[in-house]
Amino acid sequence: MERELYYEVLIVGGGNAGLCAALAALEAGASVGIIEKAPRAERGGNSALTAHMRFAYNGVEDLIPLMDNPAEYDLKILAERAPRHTEADLWDEAMRVTEGQADPELLETHVRESYRTVRWLREKGHSWVPAVANPTAGFPLMLNGGGYGLQQRNFAYLERQGVPIHYETAATELMVDGRGRVVGVRALDPEGYVVFRAKAVVLACGGFEANPEMRARYLGPRWDTVKVRGVPYNTGDGLKMALEIGAMPYGSWSSCHASPQDYNRPPFTLPSAMTVGGNEWNRYAYPFGIMVNIEGQRFVDEAEDIRARTYAKMGRAILAQPGGIAFEVFDAKVRRLGLLPPTYEKATGERAETLEGLAEKLGINVKNFLATVKAFNSACRPGAYNPNPFKPDGKGTEGIYPPKSNYAVPIDEPPFEGYAVCCGITFTFGGLKVDPKTCQVQHVSGRPIPGLYTAGEMLGGLWHWNYPSGSGMMAGATFGRIAGTHAARAAREAGP
Repeated sequence: MERELYYEVLIVGGGNAGLCAALAALEAGASVGIIEKAPRAERGGNSALTAHMRFAYNGVEDLIPLMDNPAEYDLKILAERAPRHTEADLWDEAMRVTEGQADPELLETHVRESYRTVRWLREKGHSWVPAVANPTAGFPLMLNGGGYGLQQRNFAYLERQGVPIHYETAATELMVDGRGRVVGVRALDPEGYVVFRAKAVVLACGGFEANPEMRARYLGPRWDTVKVRGVPYNTGDGLKMALEIGAMPYGSWSSCHASPQDYNRPPFTLPSAMTVGGNEWNRYAYPFGIMVNIEGQRFVDEAEDIRARTYAKMGRAILAQPGGIAFEVFDAKVRRLGLLPPTYEKATGERAETLEGLAEKLGINVKNFLATVKAFNSACRPGAYNPNPFKPDGKGTEGIYPPKSNYAVPIDEPPFEGYAVCCGITFTFGGLKVDPKTCQVQHVSGRPIPGLYTAGEMLGGLWHWNYPSGSGMMAGATFGRIAGTHAARAAREAGP
C-alpha cells in the first residue's frame, strides 16, 4: 500500500515561484507542503543561478526601501544612470522584445504587481544591492546574495515556519476526482511511490529545458545538443502531467531563453556550485565588441539594444552558426573602460598583439576575419565612446550588414582578445494557460481546472522568442504569490 501525506496546499517545485507560492499560501493560513525533485544540496532550481528581478519603479526613492543602508555615492550613480523604470517602461520593453506577442492581461498583472511583490519580499527578509559596478547588468539593483541568497533565505523562512520540504521527490501524476478536481499528486521518492493528498496544487517545477527529447520536439533541430545553463531537473514533468488531464498549452512552445555561454561550460549547472566558488559561465559583454563565427564573419547585430534586452535570444543566433560556435572579440579600449566583467579572466579565449595572431590562435578563418574587422572599423562613425550599459547610445555603424546599432567603435587598439561562446538554454517559454488574476490553470474545454494552479516557467503566454533580463524571476515571484494566495482560498472553500 502506498504511503499517503496530506496538506491543504501542495507546492510542486522549490524554485523562486514555488517558494513564493508557499510563502503566500502560508500567509493566507493554509497548511503547506513542498515536494522538490532535487536533493537538498541542489535545491533552489534555476532561481539559485540568477542575479536580479526586473521591476517597475518611479524614482530612486522607490529603490531606497529595498536596500540596507545604501551609500550616498551609489545613490548618486543610480540617479544618474537609471533614474526610473516605470510601469510604462516595463510594459513597453516586454512588448518590444516579444514583438507584441506577450499576453496583455498577463503582462498587465506582471507590470502592476512587480513593485508590490518586491516590497512583499522585503517584508520576508530579502534585500537588494546596487548593481552599478556590473557593466552588463542593464538594471540598477541586484538581489543581495543573488538568486542563491534569495532561495536560501526563502527555504530558511519556510523551515522556521515548520513547512515540510520533501527532497528527491519527483512528481509523476496529478490525481483527479470524479468531478475533474485535482486532489493531489503521486510522486516517487527514494523509498518508492507516495501519494500527497491536497485540496489545491500549485505546479511550479519548471519547463522542459533539461529534456533533450522535448527540446528537439518543440524547439527544433540541434536543440537537443545544447548545454543547459540551469539545473538538470527541469525535464517537463509538470507540463506533461498537466497536459495529461486536459490543461491548455499556451505561449511560445517553439522558443526559449538562450544566451551566450562559455564554449567549455559544463552541460548544466548545480546550485551547490554557488557555495564552492564555481565559475561564472555567462559571456554577456558582446554588445561592447563584435561577434564572428569560425569563418570570420559577423552574423548578428551585437547591440540592437542593451544586453538585458537581447541576450536571451543571442544564443539562438550562435547555435545557427557552423559548429554552433562564435567568438566575442574586443580590443584594449573595452578593457580599459571596464566593460569586461572579471568573469572573463577565466573565459575560454586568447589574446594577441595583432588581429591576425588572434584569429590564428582561435582557429578562425584569418583572411575573412581581417576583412570583417576592416569593414566594421570603416563603418564606425567618429565620436567619443563611453557607453552606458543601462541605455543605448545610438552610436551605430553605416553601410554594412549586419549593422551594429549601438556601442560601435573600431576594433583597432592592441592587445586584442577573443572568447569562444556557445548557446546555453536557461528555460523554455511554452507553458500552460491560466487565469491572470488567480493563476488557476485552464482546461482545453475553456473551463478552469478546479484545484490546479501554476507559476514560474510553467506559466505560458508572457515570453515569445526573447525577454528582458530579470523578468523571469520577477514573474515567478509575482505569479507565485498570486497562485499561492488563491490556492489557499480554494482550499478553504473546498471544505473538509
